[in-house]
Amino acid sequence: MSTNYDVIVLGSGPGGYVAAIRCAQLGLKTAIVERENLGGICLNWGCIPTKALLRSAEIKHFMEHAGDYGLKVAGTIEADLNAVVKRSRGVAKQLSSGIAHLMKKNKITVHMGEGTLTGATSLTVKGEKGEEKLSAKHVIVATGARARNLPFAKEDGKRIWTYRTAMTPPEMPKKLLVIGSGAIGIEFASFYNDMGADVMVVEMLDRIVPVEDKDVSAFLEKSLTKQGMTIMTGAGVEDVQVTGKGVTAKIKGKDGKVATHEFTHCITAIGIQPNTENIGLDKLVEMDRGFIQIDEYGRTKSKGLWAIGDCTPGPWLAHKASHEGVTCAEAIAQELGNKDVHPHGLDRSNIPGCTYCHPQIASVGMTEEKAKEAGHKVKVGTFPFIGNGKAIALGEAEGFTKTVFDAETGELLGAHMIGAEVTEMIQGFVVGKTLETTEAELMQTVFPHPTISESMHESVLGAYGRALHI
Repeated sequence: MSTNYDVIVLGSGPGGYVAAIRCAQLGLKTAIVERENLGGICLNWGCIPTKALLRSAEIKHFMEHAGDYGLKVAGTIEADLNAVVKRSRGVAKQLSSGIAHLMKKNKITVHMGEGTLTGATSLTVKGEKGEEKLSAKHVIVATGARARNLPFAKEDGKRIWTYRTAMTPPEMPKKLLVIGSGAIGIEFASFYNDMGADVMVVEMLDRIVPVEDKDVSAFLEKSLTKQGMTIMTGAGVEDVQVTGKGVTAKIKGKDGKVATHEFTHCITAIGIQPNTENIGLDKLVEMDRGFIQIDEYGRTKSKGLWAIGDCTPGPWLAHKASHEGVTCAEAIAQELGNKDVHPHGLDRSNIPGCTYCHPQIASVGMTEEKAKEAGHKVKVGTFPFIGNGKAIALGEAEGFTKTVFDAETGELLGAHMIGAEVTEMIQGFVVGKTLETTEAELMQTVFPHPTISESMHESVLGAYGRALHI
């Protein structure tokens, strides 16, 4: 027996469940298929629980520096790793339960099990109830991605970890090797460093967080080194061997020499691999390195088959997946005859990126280097947090805001921030870019005082030689 829907969403991560909700809001009979946990990797094993871990590390950091704020803490500050992890898992469980409530509220049918496409608009689901056959007018693939392993450093759950084990560690690392300095690698490096581990980060490119502006990368490396981390750039891990006491790694430095280092544990954070194999996609879509190729609305080459999120080209971010989910749902509704929706294709240049290390990083648009490579004549403004009253009052004067403008048109091309709470502030620049703002509107915007966000205003003024507080 086959069950028919208007839309079936395969995968319930931040792209899939949001797409399902928007489809339901638009009056479409909707189902979602999930093989493990509602909320997907982001909610259960990614964005949310990692931020809970980082919050615990941040509190520990502040307690250890209580004297800087005129406070005294009696005794030694100790981290209970099991309690920290338990809190993180509790946060994830609470939110996963919330997704189940949203599915029920929006009358979305949930099919728990392994979904496999049998055509562009049909699939089978193997679960506890046996095998179900489902069909729909449209199917959205939102199967996400998983951590990519090094061939010589595959996760064993004991000494070699990816993000999943790193969030529920069997023990506290004493000496930790982190391979890769993207957002995931740097966040775990920051967490375990604050928790007391001796951390080394190895990055094969010439700077850490290489997708960020060079000034941000340089500032972060200096800050993390000051915090006690060892940072190796232009370096490569050539081999990792598990021993009785931990792991032995052969690392090739900038000078070309290979040295052997001993660690208790290793985290590999070298990117992701899309979950697109063995689900019936082979003859239905075009792929590049396993990622499903789509247009700006999520359409694949097969009529009725769509794709969103981490199984499609990057950036591989939860908020990008959610936005794609809404766009895709509205495009489907429009195809099904709804004349009241007017979807807009995804503009990747307006997607912000955030890294929740200490200090935080946030950015949107072009770096200064990329803007110049694209042929723009630029005006650049940088304002340090040491010139911001609120940052000084918070004891968080480490950081800066940098803005990049087209010198001829005044268009905001990019914004780059490092420091306290910048992940909460970047949205101001994202809204500005989405509205195609120029320096004139930003200069005329009134920023509240005292706030760290005033550094945003000052960086714009600085690009045009008008900064007031430096």
